[in-house]
Amino acid sequence: ASGFMAIDAATRSSLEIEKTQRGQKAGSLISVMDHTVTGPGARLLSGRLSRPLVDVTEINERLDCIDFFQSHEALKEGVRVHLKIAGDPARSVTRIALGRGGPRDLQAIARGLNEGARLADIFAKDGLIKVPAQIATALASLTLCQKPELSQLVADLVAALKTDVPMLARDGGYIAQDWSAELDEVRALRDNSRRIVAGLQVQYAEKTGVSSLKIKHNNVLGYFIEVTARHADALRGEGQEAQFIHRQTLVSGVRFTTTELADLDARIANAAQKSVQLELAIYEDFCARVSALAPCVRDAAHGLAALDVACGLAHWAERSGAVRPRVDDSLVFDVEGGRHPVVEAALRKEGAAGFTANDCRLDASGESAARLTLITGPNMAGKSTYLRQNALMFLLAQAGSYVPARRAHIGVADSLYSRVGASDDLSRGRSTFMTEMIETAAILNQSGARSFVILDEIGRGTSTF
Repeated sequence: ASGFMAIDAATRSSLEIEKTQRGQKAGSLISVMDHTVTGPGARLLSGRLSRPLVDVTEINERLDCIDFFQSHEALKEGVRVHLKIAGDPARSVTRIALGRGGPRDLQAIARGLNEGARLADIFAKDGLIKVPAQIATALASLTLCQKPELSQLVADLVAALKTDVPMLARDGGYIAQDWSAELDEVRALRDNSRRIVAGLQVQYAEKTGVSSLKIKHNNVLGYFIEVTARHADALRGEGQEAQFIHRQTLVSGVRFTTTELADLDARIANAAQKSVQLELAIYEDFCARVSALAPCVRDAAHGLAALDVACGLAHWAERSGAVRPRVDDSLVFDVEGGRHPVVEAALRKEGAAGFTANDCRLDASGESAARLTLITGPNMAGKSTYLRQNALMFLLAQAGSYVPARRAHIGVADSLYSRVGASDDLSRGRSTFMTEMIETAAILNQSGARSFVILDEIGRGTSTF
């Protein structure tokens, strides 16, 4: 509660941060601001816009990251390419920790950490580039050379997993060839049983001198050796008797088996089931390793998300003409040529004339400007848009983003309050007027010296004055 700007539910709703008042994402602030390329980046950006900071140093550190990527356009685009490949390792490690993961989650973790390491290498190769503190922290979390256990895990996952893996571990078929000798042997039995049996048939034919010897299979006996009656004695001959065991005598021939063939039969029958069991054991072993290293994986995932947010906000700032605000501990709010980011984006999309920029100068101390501004004008003149855009200036700047203006000097606000529009709560016995009074009373009771308050039409229709 102490580290972030306080924004109550009514204010969040009226500013339409994550969704519009109709409950849609399209038309909200996040829909315009989000130029991230990964799921973790989108979630982090949403979190930052929902919880703006009050610490001036940390706010400026976030702004330094956007400034850095704006100054290094080619590097920014290269980073975004790697981020797209990296995916969402944070979700995957959570699913594995909860026992709801699968081979694709292991693959996602390996891919994400690999791309993160490549990103760290890109920055490390150009040692002349001085990066801001938060980017340096993100890159440190992505560097694998100083984390031998994590590095080995990534290398093992890359070596052990096939390129195309199923969603569920119980389906099998995701461990690569040569990772486990035992698994390879079982798979060879399962996949190459005909070739193995044919090889054994040649071997027995040469040993007994019976070229017509056949190895056959049925559901009763399994695999067996069959020879004609006149060749049966060759298998019962001296020295052979211990090896060839008589099973059945028919008109068409005599059937034998061997200990080796019986063992092969059992192994072939169980090979498919055992191969899945072996793969599950390998999968469980990897899951245990991932869970043990989960904090490191999450740190790396957060590092990827932080880079994504910085690149995305730099991309948005370039496209929208936003500028870096001067953020400090003063009580001054001085915005020149401010614009509402969502309305401006909607106008641009429709091909309409540009947004008419507006200034706003306030000073809570009353020294350089007034503490209060009263706005009047006809319907559809833009009063509500003007009120909201200035509240959004605080929110954007303190979230660590550039602001849509020509110039901005913003002293940190510790809380944001908004009373906008008419609504009622009849189910709880509150009329429109009563709802407005309750919301206004809450603002008056809670707001302090560093609160920014916008009030739109309080108590309308209750008096002729």
